[in-house]
Amino acid sequence: MSERVKQLIDKLEKNNILSREEFICILEEYDTEDLEYARSRGRSIAKEHFGNAVYVRGLIEFTNYCKNDCLYCGIRKSNKNAERYRLTEDEIMECCKEGYALGFRTFVLQGGEDGYYTKDRLVALIQRIKAKYPDCALTLSIGEKTKEEYQSYFDAGADRYLLRHETANEEHYNKLHPASMSLANRKECLKNLKEIGYQTGCGFMVGSPYQTAETLAQDLLYIHDLHPQMVGIGPFISHKETPFCEAPNGELEPVLLLLSLIRIMEKKVLLPATTALATIHPQGRELGILSGANVVMPNLSPVSVRKKYELYDNKVCTGDEAAECRNCLQARMKNIGYEIVKDRGDYKK
Repeated sequence: MSERVKQLIDKLEKNNILSREEFICILEEYDTEDLEYARSRGRSIAKEHFGNAVYVRGLIEFTNYCKNDCLYCGIRKSNKNAERYRLTEDEIMECCKEGYALGFRTFVLQGGEDGYYTKDRLVALIQRIKAKYPDCALTLSIGEKTKEEYQSYFDAGADRYLLRHETANEEHYNKLHPASMSLANRKECLKNLKEIGYQTGCGFMVGSPYQTAETLAQDLLYIHDLHPQMVGIGPFISHKETPFCEAPNGELEPVLLLLSLIRIMEKKVLLPATTALATIHPQGRELGILSGANVVMPNLSPVSVRKKYELYDNKVCTGDEAAECRNCLQARMKNIGYEIVKDRGDYKK
């Protein structure tokens, strides 16, 4: 174990934010023992705030149309081989109905930036879901919008918004996105979401092309400055129909380390063990929870469309029914001493 890395982890736990150089030191110099130390601290902090509870979110991937052309994404507009779909409002309500019966108390509407879903259509959908399920939280993950649109969705009843920043380094951001997109606008969106009052989530891929210890240190400092209520991170996984089709996938250990560092730094944050993590390792979700994560997000989308919402290759659980997925996750969490709870799982101030 590196005494220097341990000292820095302890310093972070005492609410002393690290410098960029100190974060880089951890990321470049940690060994297996340092990783296990960070994970034990992350796990301990999560248990202190949440006990053995794991919050469950029902993911509804309602459209895979997208106007954007992000170089890493399988539903980018240039992918002519993507089989596009949109769920109808009634189909979305059916997903909520099934999820509610299974004990889900948060629904996540996730989709590409699809112009078909205008502000008015989304407001009507949000109002319908919230009228039917007033005891449930509704998270949106639908990309960059104007502040006025964000305000309309919030006024209609949306509670949370997840918008991964992807990288806090502008040069890196520009290598992952088309010229029509900018890091400045992405950060402005996140600032607007927080100002409006959403429980706001940012995040990034671990192991994305051109990523370095320095860019990751900038990500951690950005998260500290933003102080989001949610952070979504997972490994980069390539997709065969993108310019990064031959790029190596992100690795397990750096994801676990970063989950732990985020938990140590942002102690009450809502932190998912993602599907992408389960895709690169059979026990990915369990390892994530044991590193300080406290959220899992099984899929409520109809099985008929799950393979079509392919942000990356070989995504797990695309053939599982919602109940099957929920029960499997419950058993997996029980095996490591945790319990999926029937709770909205709001951020605790």
